[in-house]
Amino acid sequence: MNIEQAKAIPLSIILEKMGVNPHTTTPKRIRYLSPYRPEKTPSFFVYAGDNRWYDYGDARGGDVIDLVQCYLESQQVGATVSDALRWLKNMIAYQPITPVSVPDAYPACAGKDQTLVFKNAEPLKHTGLIRYGESRGIPPSILKQYLEQVSFLNRNSGKTLIALGMRNESKGYDVRNPNFKGCIRTKDISFIRGTIPKPPGIHVFEGFMDFLSVITQRNGKPFDDDALILHSLNCMQKGTAYLRHYGYEQCFTWFDNDEPGRKAIAVWDEFCSNEPGLKHIPQNLHYAPYKDVNAAHMAKLELKGW
Repeated sequence: MNIEQAKAIPLSIILEKMGVNPHTTTPKRIRYLSPYRPEKTPSFFVYAGDNRWYDYGDARGGDVIDLVQCYLESQQVGATVSDALRWLKNMIAYQPITPVSVPDAYPACAGKDQTLVFKNAEPLKHTGLIRYGESRGIPPSILKQYLEQVSFLNRNSGKTLIALGMRNESKGYDVRNPNFKGCIRTKDISFIRGTIPKPPGIHVFEGFMDFLSVITQRNGKPFDDDALILHSLNCMQKGTAYLRHYGYEQCFTWFDNDEPGRKAIAVWDEFCSNEPGLKHIPQNLHYAPYKDVNAAHMAKLELKGW
């Protein structure tokens, strides 16, 4: 196991191996008792968005390697980076980089797009963006809960643009407005933790509008299960890394009703069949004959979009 593989392991799995259970959970962070020092009031937080932690009672934080080093130090054993990697290899049956068989139609998830230059992200307030979201059937309350207002420079046009944006696991943003759809910084998936610790299921979406459509249909109620937004079928290998050996029992996929979507369903069928105890439950028939979840959602609301 190398450092990159180690940092991809969800901190919740590591803390479980350390014998620490979640105390409280929100969509963005989970609170625990510190795994490496005694305390009565939980002050150790894990942030799901970037898989990092911070211990407010000790003023320390970091990534997976930093946590394991702190833990080993508290056990009065070797706590170098090599020691941390060895502990992880011995304790965590997790291989996030093991590839899944993906058709040639889906090349590896692309790196940074140098055309778009990030400027800033802030809470959503632009009336035009809110109206655009509403035209897709998503109410302002849900737009503001899951998306940000992202400003960026398009080097090709020289113009500064704003768009709805969902942050991904590499601190990039998948963005879209009525006239543009793309990615700022590194292309990656977005992982949204469910309302219960260690849930039995996970929902996998191709795009964030599909995810927001389902949340809207649930009257804004978050999933009890975890959710994963690929943002592109090219990111399927990164997506399967979040499921491998985690212990999910059900995987619900919400892919498009087209040829790429059908191929993606076949890929996840193969992956889930090789993952012990994991059942694949495609959802695409529920929104057929429409192309995707959002299209069916808009049709139900008799919306034409922009």
